[in-house]
Amino acid sequence: MEVAQERGLDLVEVAASATPPVCRLLDYGKFKYEVTRKEREARKGQKSKGGAQQLREVRFKTRIGEHDRQTKTRVVKRLLAEGSKVRISVSFRAREITHPELGMAVLRRVSEDLVEFAEVEKIPGFEGRFLTMVLVPIVSKNPVKQKEAQSAKA
Repeated sequence: MEVAQERGLDLVEVAASATPPVCRLLDYGKFKYEVTRKEREARKGQKSKGGAQQLREVRFKTRIGEHDRQTKTRVVKRLLAEGSKVRISVSFRAREITHPELGMAVLRRVSEDLVEFAEVEKIPGFEGRFLTMVLVPIVSKNPVKQKEAQSAKA
């Protein structure tokens, strides 16, 4: 303890069950900071590189303009290319809810635009004031072509 105080460090017990107990001289505050930083980095790496697909959402309105729909469809295409599942939601406001065919038309046009990139996992259905469907990216059946496509992107 005297040596630790002289050096301005802390005496930390590393292995209490060992005979004799093992201790180290270190700056405990710095040690705790580095441990939390390593944990944060590990979590960040897990989220982005994990095998599980993330569910992302893109929202549309029933009275969306053609150009705005195409722009949001490009966003959906990018998310699918990253390997994420995408929930497409059409929100209804006020009396729009009495015309669900408008929302179905928006979802149909989006799915037609993305037919080469995605397949419908969950068919359109209402969840409150939202009409939603879930798209998943199409995985190539031929692994050789898939690897060529990935190498072409890099």
